[in-house]
Amino acid sequence: MTRAPMRKVALVTGGGRGIGREIALALGREGCAVAVAARTAPDVAATADELRRLGVEAAALELDVSDADAIVRTAGAVAATLGAVDILVNNAGLAESAPFAKTDPALWERHFRINATGPYLLTRALLPAMLASGWGRVINIASVAGLHGAPYVTAYTASKHALVGLTRALAAEVAGKGVTVNAICPGFAATDIVWNGARNIAARTGKSFEEAVEAMARINAGRRLIEPAEVAAAAAKLIHDDATNGETIVLDGTVA
Repeated sequence: MTRAPMRKVALVTGGGRGIGREIALALGREGCAVAVAARTAPDVAATADELRRLGVEAAALELDVSDADAIVRTAGAVAATLGAVDILVNNAGLAESAPFAKTDPALWERHFRINATGPYLLTRALLPAMLASGWGRVINIASVAGLHGAPYVTAYTASKHALVGLTRALAAEVAGKGVTVNAICPGFAATDIVWNGARNIAARTGKSFEEAVEAMARINAGRRLIEPAEVAAAAAKLIHDDATNGETIVLDGTVA
């Protein structure tokens, strides 16, 4: 396999916990310098410390991806500490459930602001430098909900469809310019989103927490939860010189 020339600089949003943390660690092991960003400063600091213990250059940044001004500041901070971003992983996301009748405009707009507009703003800020250098990677962490419908998560599903659409359109636009844009679409994963969802289900239905987790796991085609490390492994494959472009990579538990 042809490897991407290192050293590359990666920015991973939502990098303090779960899938984002695992992606940050995986890219560090691939030889990248890694900036981890999220709204929770202690979490990104802990991930950056873990990267440094692995001998990886790392930076921790507090970032709300819905804040356009903060995105500009973050891009500048990464460039000043590690260098221009070569690899952008749009992982920060929001998932709240509600019946459609209770999906008010605030909930709808909140999902689009985090799950779709945030990746758009980050990519718009960082893509010009990638194109100028002739090399770049944009990896969007979407969801199987971005490819299929799902009940009680209208806002989440619609926003992830938007992220998949952004991926496909931008991939076509940058084709042949040294930049690739891809989406990874996991099913229910072993992360805080599932644990919080299970607690909500248990509170509403009387099921146990364990029963609620199992019910969500059975929705995946493989009838099991996706491990964050599986998503990280898929992301790591997408940074190399032989990376595909414009793909939606489904992780539904059918392959271990």
